[in-house]
Amino acid sequence: MTNDTGFILERGPDTVRGPDVAFVRKSRLESGVSLQTYFDFPPDLAVEVLSPSDRWSAVTDKVDQYLDAGTALVWVVDPEKCRVYVFRADDAFRTLGAGDSVESEEVLPGFSCRVSDFFLGIEEE
Repeated sequence: MTNDTGFILERGPDTVRGPDVAFVRKSRLESGVSLQTYFDFPPDLAVEVLSPSDRWSAVTDKVDQYLDAGTALVWVVDPEKCRVYVFRADDAFRTLGAGDSVESEEVLPGFSCRVSDFFLGIEEE
């Protein structure tokens, strides 16, 4: 799913987030659900891509909202530093560099991708 899809993370007042990329297990989706709607549950995986104007405190606030709502895994992708920051529901945190691999057995069994592959085609300054 892309950021056109929103997830209601909290009610009263509503907190709705649209991560840059999200993954929801098929078993959690009701048949006939439109992918252009708001879901009343958190994604299994939320991916946020940093932009130069993002403040780290605002990004970690978003991460906390996802995790507090029940998201199992949040990746924060930093194109400037070619890093992926991995946040897990069990409070584990890892910083992965270009030579590392992102794996997600609990959410995406069998998925593995080198961090450097996230940035293929991006020119270094």
